Amino acid sequence: MSEKSTFNNFIAWKNRNVKEQHFIIFLSFLVGILTSAAALILKTIIHFIQHVLTDNFTDSHVNFLYLIYPVAGILIAGLFVKYVVRDDISHGVTKILYAISQRKSYIRAHNMYTSILASSVTIGFGGSVGAEAPIVLTGAAIGSNLGRAFKIEQRHLMLLIGCGAAGAIAGIFKAPIAGLVFVIEVLMLDLTMTTVLPLLVTSVTAATFAYMTTGTGAMFRYAYVEIFHLERIPYVILLGIFCGLVSLYFTRAMNAIENVFRKLNYWQKFALGASLLSVLIFLFPPFYGEGYDTIDSLLSGLKDNESIMNGSLFYPLKNSSWGIVGLLVSLLIFKVFASSATNGGGGTGGIFAPSLFLGCIAGFVFAYILNHLHLSPFLPHENFALMGMAGVMAGVMHAPLTGTFLIAELTGGYELLLPLLIVSTISYATIKLFEPHSIYAMRLAKKGELITHQKDKAVLTLMDLKSLIEHNFQVVNPDMTLGDMVKVITQSSRNIFPVVDNDGKLGGVVLIDNIRNIMFRPELYDKFKITRFLVSPPAVISINMHMEEIMSLFDKTKAWNLPVIDENGKYMGFVSKSSILNNYRKVLVDNFSERD
Repeated sequence: MSEKSTFNNFIAWKNRNVKEQHFIIFLSFLVGILTSAAALILKTIIHFIQHVLTDNFTDSHVNFLYLIYPVAGILIAGLFVKYVVRDDISHGVTKILYAISQRKSYIRAHNMYTSILASSVTIGFGGSVGAEAPIVLTGAAIGSNLGRAFKIEQRHLMLLIGCGAAGAIAGIFKAPIAGLVFVIEVLMLDLTMTTVLPLLVTSVTAATFAYMTTGTGAMFRYAYVEIFHLERIPYVILLGIFCGLVSLYFTRAMNAIENVFRKLNYWQKFALGASLLSVLIFLFPPFYGEGYDTIDSLLSGLKDNESIMNGSLFYPLKNSSWGIVGLLVSLLIFKVFASSATNGGGGTGGIFAPSLFLGCIAGFVFAYILNHLHLSPFLPHENFALMGMAGVMAGVMHAPLTGTFLIAELTGGYELLLPLLIVSTISYATIKLFEPHSIYAMRLAKKGELITHQKDKAVLTLMDLKSLIEHNFQVVNPDMTLGDMVKVITQSSRNIFPVVDNDGKLGGVVLIDNIRNIMFRPELYDKFKITRFLVSPPAVISINMHMEEIMSLFDKTKAWNLPVIDENGKYMGFVSKSSILNNYRKVLVDNFSERD
């Protein structure tokens, strides 16, 4: 017996003997292990490449290889994507939102490994982006393809994509709560008690696997500095506003720079991105890679200024307080250029790490300047750096709970949960005044392809127009007489008759109401052609229309039946408003309700 037939027999046995809800729990456990293992592989490759390339770097000399490594990294990654993958694998979270919105939860199988390979080379060679978005796409692809392999229903397939994303976050950050909250806030999946359990199983499994393989310590070294005092709340609120503005700058600057790259051809993109990235890393070595070493230094209070100043443009001012401020403000301003150049030039990476990097610097600079100018009671730099990480992440991702719990789990800083929540909420509220969508969702929102944040649109997108077409309308030819028409009417149960020519093109419709007063006068049967009674339908539906457009046509015309034509204008049938409403309810129940 072949492997394929054995697997098919297993699927048949599973369908007969195992409830799908129970099997989903097993799959969510499996997804947790696979996504966490993928995260471990990605991190291991990145650290190995960085160790090999930079182990011989010295702090006392200018490292000119900073001009070469990033160029090589995005060149290799770009060529791999262009000629091997032959598919766009950038903007990982946006890809997931699109898969849920428009592709019925289908993510191509190659995404289970191509993002790992491309991003590990990009970041290992110095690309100034994060590994988290690629691993989230990898996790979602694992969930999607595992579900399709086991013939899982559509509504559960979306859940498995969410499990993959949650497992990726939990596995790479050792943050199970953040993984769950990320799916709720960013992917906007509808959750019930039935769907929460698989997400929890995946998140806990992935985090446990990460603990077993890399230790139980938090990702960042952070020592709780001092108890939070209520007198600092006004400054925490100000920090939240500042983080919201930093998030707004990062979001809009990244979109503006991406628009510049979008107008260039492949090699022009590479030339611009590679040159900009290499120069920025040469001038500011903290831009090399994810930037987590810089975060560690700031969270430890920057006890050694040289650890962050080495090799930078501001190294001569390493003993000056304003030299530190100058470096950190420069990093704050130019990080978005380094990250955009990495992805725009052909590299692959995400904005998780840049958000954490910017947030840590924003919080540290905020407290450092206020303390230095004696404009406030003493503000612990480390605590405010931690809060800044939560604030900028919450603002960029439009996800205050994700920002709060991710930072708490990354650092073990649960004692600062209240100020973390305050900063995240204020930052989110600030950017929301200017940007209605997160950096992930705005690309789809501009095209009208974002549905995860609107349930009505989600249901309409999941509906299949072809399955709604009714074919029991009697077709008549424009050469037919009134007498011929009366014969057709006696055989039909409908009161609309599409007029279709010999080429299959729709010419209009005949309404029974328009001929009712003469249809019982035989002396007129041969005198009139039915074209005399031909009228145009209120609107015509194209087979390529989205369901949202179709519902808009029904609402605008007040019609209950509209004809459907194909790409060539040929008649296909009718769609009724009642059939759409019935199917709408079915899709809503099948995909968004809790069932046993």
